[in-house]
Amino acid sequence: MSPFWRAVTAASGLAAVMLALNKILNLGFFVGYTLLDNTYLYLLCALLVGLVFLFLPATQSARRDAVPWYDALLYGLTVGVFGYFAFNGNRILQEAWEFMAPTPAIAVALVGWLLLLEATRRAGGTAVFVVVALISTYPIFAGVMPGPISGLPQPFTTTAAYHFTSSESVLGIPTRAFGELVIGFVMFGAVLQYTGAATFFNNIAFALFGVVRGGPAKVSIFASGLMGSVSGSVVSNVLTTGVVTIPAMKRTGFSPAYAGGVEACASTGGVLMPPIMGATAFVMAAFLGVPYTAVITAALVPSLLFYFGLFVQIDCYAAKKGLRGLPRAELPSIARTFAEGWQYIFVFVLLVWMLLVLQQEALAPFYATALLLLINQVWARHRLSWKRLAALVEGVSRSLAELAALLAGVGLIIGALSVTGLAGTLANDLVYLAGNNIYVLLVMGALTSFIFGMGMTITACYIFLAIVLAPPLVAAGFDKVAVHLFMMYWGMVSFITPPVALASFVAAGIAGAPPLKVGLQSMRLGSTMYFVPFFFVLNPALILRGEPLDIVVVVATAVLGILLIGSALEGYLLGFGRLGQGALGLLSRVLLFAAGLSMALPGGGSIGLSHLQLALAGVGLAAVSLLIARLARPSSPALSG
Repeated sequence: MSPFWRAVTAASGLAAVMLALNKILNLGFFVGYTLLDNTYLYLLCALLVGLVFLFLPATQSARRDAVPWYDALLYGLTVGVFGYFAFNGNRILQEAWEFMAPTPAIAVALVGWLLLLEATRRAGGTAVFVVVALISTYPIFAGVMPGPISGLPQPFTTTAAYHFTSSESVLGIPTRAFGELVIGFVMFGAVLQYTGAATFFNNIAFALFGVVRGGPAKVSIFASGLMGSVSGSVVSNVLTTGVVTIPAMKRTGFSPAYAGGVEACASTGGVLMPPIMGATAFVMAAFLGVPYTAVITAALVPSLLFYFGLFVQIDCYAAKKGLRGLPRAELPSIARTFAEGWQYIFVFVLLVWMLLVLQQEALAPFYATALLLLINQVWARHRLSWKRLAALVEGVSRSLAELAALLAGVGLIIGALSVTGLAGTLANDLVYLAGNNIYVLLVMGALTSFIFGMGMTITACYIFLAIVLAPPLVAAGFDKVAVHLFMMYWGMVSFITPPVALASFVAAGIAGAPPLKVGLQSMRLGSTMYFVPFFFVLNPALILRGEPLDIVVVVATAVLGILLIGSALEGYLLGFGRLGQGALGLLSRVLLFAAGLSMALPGGGSIGLSHLQLALAGVGLAAVSLLIARLARPSSPALSG
């Protein structure tokens, strides 16, 4: 973009951040005027949504040497539409415009509807656009739809007005969560990339794990888990950490496909890892009506199990192949790394303290960002120049704009289901279609989450499923927090599962390996992601909801189970060695895999079997597996792990 449009982008992002600070901290910038919630959200959208027309071209093949006149026009119209509704925020509430809007407001809403659909397409892709466009027009045809998906029809004009003037559509839960919580964390994640903090934590990972067996792959777990939790973007996580970890893995003996699979899984899991979990966790807290800390507490054990499963497979693979880490001389010194960046630790200490102890979710990222920038400027090594500071502000603005456009667009889905009453009846219809079988309903939920996850960002996918699938699953008796996490996990599965496998295919480009081969490796390495959601939704003790003793037993058996599952997939058990070759070796691995499932599956709840029964079955299967493994290699001594 030209300097003018870059300045517009940066200024709009800064204004949005200041507006959010004014609202969250109650700074009173607007002297003598009370800024209503709807006016605040309209102003945020006016500042951010239209920016996507400036830096995201209409087609992928279009060159962006400058902003074309039509995109400048779309930007101006978007600012005008949201500015109009912000100006009339008080009248919208007093005169109930959602069902009795004046003619000028309806006309502006129609223009805004089209603009927002195009902004959603550019920010979220064609698949999101198609889903949002079709469902946003559903109220017009609701009366002629077949039984299970029929609803109360609305005129075209009422639908348009409702989308832009109600608190259930464009200004619904996604946009409210953005304005009240998410905006600060998106800013913090973007700032982290432009300061020395990202380099510090990457170097720490290499210094700690680079020299051990399979070191670069273990570095990927640490670095990608941390960066993914902050950024919330799987693809940017792969591109940020993968360019360092994948070549290092290949140098130490990992195959290109395996290295790509490790990075794809590690980056995908980062979005599931507390304490931040990207934007989706905050939207989830808003949907559930619970504190953010309740969401991250529930997500802690499943995310650790996922990374533990990945770690086990990496270690077994490295032991089986005899792979070593990088030479110590090529790695950053732990002492020197800490000496150069120890101060950044205080940023995360402050962030976690404010999140978990003070429970100030809205304020935490702003304070953490302020401390990060202060530290970065005090220490000369990573001090921002004016040029880099301008790039940082522009980068923050772009990140905010893309997410604001996507969340406002996805809000159209909520509005369409709300105004027709379908949101309330669809739950019962899905239960009926599943034949009142909760397990069939659960599998339907997993498959639906996977399919929608193929074409949507995780936040957009989660929002849609939270509206459509969460109510019937909760009505069937499952824990509501477990249900929402279940949908988030299965929405993430598509990032490592062909045919889409976006994280795997991006990693394949860096690794120089066939994309499909990397995708299949990712599925095997990330297998825990397929099982764990079923475990915790069947027994919420795995998400720390239950009696303390029950939680301890369930988590302990899950850890042992994941250890056996990872070992079976790699054909190597630490402390035992290879599980043999040929048919007997394959049988041994199958039995060990079954033993792991039996031990990891939480007893009680809907299972009908106790923890003890499942654990004993797992022990028995594991014993038989190892006996067969010894028979499969009679002439070979056991290999030490």
